[in-house]
Amino acid sequence: MNALVVNGASIATDPDGFLKDLTDWSPAVAEQLATSSGITLCDSHWQLIELVQRYYQQFGLSPAMRPLIKYAKLELGADKGTSLYFLKHFPDSPAKSLSKIAGLPRPDNCL
Repeated sequence: MNALVVNGASIATDPDGFLKDLTDWSPAVAEQLATSSGITLCDSHWQLIELVQRYYQQFGLSPAMRPLIKYAKLELGADKGTSLYFLKHFPDSPAKSLSKIAGLPRPDNCL
C-alpha cells in the first residue's frame, strides 16, 4: 500500500501519489504532496489549487490542460490563463501535478 504521512497520519495514495480518498485532502497534505514533487507552495500556487478545486466542484472531473487554461482565463484573467504561467508553477505536467496537489483524481487524458 502506498501512503503519505502527514502530521503522523497515514494517508492512502495510488502508486503515482494521488489520494485514494479525496476527503483526506487538507492544506498540510497539499504541502507534503508539493514538497515530494519539488514544489514550494506560495500564494500564486494556492490560487491555482483553489481554481482547480472549483473546476472539479463545478464539472465533476479534473481538468486536462486545455480546458484548465480556458477556465483560468475566465476566472483569473488573460495574464494567468496561459500554459506558460502554469508551467512556471507546476513544471512537470501542470494539469496532472496540480490535480494531485489539490487532492483531485488524475485528469483522464494525462499520462
